Amino acid sequence: MRQAPRTVVGLVFIALAAISWGTSGSVMTVLAERAGASPLLVGVARLWVAAVFLLAATAATARPSALATADRWRCVAMGVCMAAYQVAYFTAVTLGGIAVVALVAICSAPLMIAALAPWLLGERLAPRVRGALLLGVVGTALLVAAPSGALELSARFLAGVLLAFVAGLAYALYVLAAKATLRHAAPLPTTAFTFTIGAILLTPALAWTTAPWTQMTLGWPWLLYLGGVATAGAYAIYTLGLRIVPASVAGITSLLEPLTATILGVALFGERLGAAGAVGALLLVTALGLLLTGRDRR
Repeated sequence: MRQAPRTVVGLVFIALAAISWGTSGSVMTVLAERAGASPLLVGVARLWVAAVFLLAATAATARPSALATADRWRCVAMGVCMAAYQVAYFTAVTLGGIAVVALVAICSAPLMIAALAPWLLGERLAPRVRGALLLGVVGTALLVAAPSGALELSARFLAGVLLAFVAGLAYALYVLAAKATLRHAAPLPTTAFTFTIGAILLTPALAWTTAPWTQMTLGWPWLLYLGGVATAGAYAIYTLGLRIVPASVAGITSLLEPLTATILGVALFGERLGAAGAVGALLLVTALGLLLTGRDRR
């Protein structure tokens, strides 16, 4: 049997968010070429733009929902996780390279969510969810690692891999805390407060960037897209979906992000996918199919 309509809607929301996140790599490439933007500057700017958009949307709602004290503390923790993810991920890229860091961070996050969700949220992984997790992680590994060459196991590289795991853990903890908060809090105020905290915490990182105002002036249209659409809009609909589906399922569905990034890389920048990458893409689509089909037991 197919999933219940409400669950399918949640999966669609999360899939759309992941597809939106998948455009970030292409936009980052354009920002680096046209504005000389550093990844850390982009991380700070996108969080601030997202926070402004989300706060404005929250203020414009007809019945804004106040957050309980416990939920506010969870949002603070989520903001810390979001800021930590930006710092850990972008620093890891400079040490270990884009392909390996993306592989470790993106693949480790759903595994950590699946491992911690039964303990922290009381979720139970159905067999089809476990199968989808396996297919999704293997598919992502093939998709991301296929273009990379031989690895040099230097101390610098290993430090990058370790930071990539930290980034994956930060994202996993964000998802788990968000799922717990959304059980009795509205998605929009939760997301707005979280990104405001994250933006404030990450702002001091501008001290380690060169000519930040020049970078923002040259790249403002792309930064506006990243913050307003690929961050604020994407996380807003992601939290709507996360409220409906289990955290472990959300983590697997978000693996559509590297698939989208790969498709855009092939279509816009002439990158080559290769046989391994094609198999990885097929496994990812199969994993999503497993989540969309099967009996809804809730």
